[in-house]
Amino acid sequence: LTNIQAVLQSAGSSIDRVVKTTIFLADMNDFAKVNAIYGDVFQQEPPARSTVQVAALPLGGLVEVEVIALVD
Repeated sequence: LTNIQAVLQSAGSSIDRVVKTTIFLADMNDFAKVNAIYGDVFQQEPPARSTVQVAALPLGGLVEVEVIALVD
């Protein structure tokens, strides 16, 4: 999520302007860990979220997060 914050900032947005996230997990057993980190980042009024388990992620990744955010 640190990388997402940097990408949002470079695009003229911020984590506070995220309106929707989709989280892709290679293993649903990681949900609690991911949810705790998500809660640390989105503390006030978290955006709408979908979380799905997938068969595989690129480069052997365990978690992928997609965001939709507003820009000025």
